Amino acid sequence: MNLAESKTEQSSRASLDNLLNLCAPSMAQINDIILTRMASDVPLIPELAGHLIAAGGKRMRPMLCVAGALATSKSPNVPHSVLQLAAAVEFIHSATLLHDDVIDKSDRRRGRDTANALWGNEASVLVGDFLFARAFELMVETNNLAVLGLLSSASARITEGEVKQMIMTGVPDSSLDDYLSVITNKTATLFAAAAESGARVAGADKALCTAMHDYGLHLGMAFQICDDALDYEADPAYLGKNGGDDFHEGKITLPVILAWAEADDAQRVFWQRTLGDNDIQDGDLDKARSLLGRHNAIGQALSYARAETECAIQALSVVPEGAVKTALRQAALFAGKRAY
Repeated sequence: MNLAESKTEQSSRASLDNLLNLCAPSMAQINDIILTRMASDVPLIPELAGHLIAAGGKRMRPMLCVAGALATSKSPNVPHSVLQLAAAVEFIHSATLLHDDVIDKSDRRRGRDTANALWGNEASVLVGDFLFARAFELMVETNNLAVLGLLSSASARITEGEVKQMIMTGVPDSSLDDYLSVITNKTATLFAAAAESGARVAGADKALCTAMHDYGLHLGMAFQICDDALDYEADPAYLGKNGGDDFHEGKITLPVILAWAEADDAQRVFWQRTLGDNDIQDGDLDKARSLLGRHNAIGQALSYARAETECAIQALSVVPEGAVKTALRQAALFAGKRAY
């Protein structure tokens, strides 16, 4: 695809449909593994975990694991070990969501009450730990030390990203480099590890493994930047969460960093009072949106997402032409859809 094609043409090609269709047979098997491995003699565990997992979501991470395998082999049937890894990736992701919602005191996710809102913080943290344990069981069963190391490292980096984000909370003069480090670790690293691990287990050569890793990394960056930007402008029905949550939680995301860089003294006083001192008053979210608009901070942020999307597409250059490559291109455009 020519990256210089018009925005309209790119937007029209932004879709997960082809990737969903290609991965559908494998995803059905992965769902069976997930349900089996969620089982426990303690009824609260599958009940709470099932509440989160049943809420859906796009399942991008396990799909990337499958896509890595499909990009490696012409066969539509991926090895069972790839299915196990994909389920492990979903468990890792789900565990981090359970923990994140406790840390953020969130009460809505994907349009539903969060697990911590329904069962409490203690249960959510412990079930998150259970899912991490199940993930590592699945990884060990693949008997692939390289992939075990890859996903173990990704799990550690996710935690590092979350801790760094916590440290940045309430610090509106945080740097762009710190923000990019946070989203690389907490989001993009698992995208990259999922895509690469699927390719590795399916027997890909070094060049294809690297390509899938880089594709997943840039896809995850675009995905997170768009999510952070849209938090300030999209409605809850679209986001699956409350609009403005990041503002009320004091999270420092790219739009705020960009607006702070161009702000005058009075505007910085506002950002410090609201995000820094957590003194949020009626009308402050609307004012924050107004200031972001004044500096085109959302538009600037989405330009970063667009650049990441294009890097993801460029990473596919060594992937053989065909249905899988086309689907991955379209998925990249979908991840950064609002950036075009």
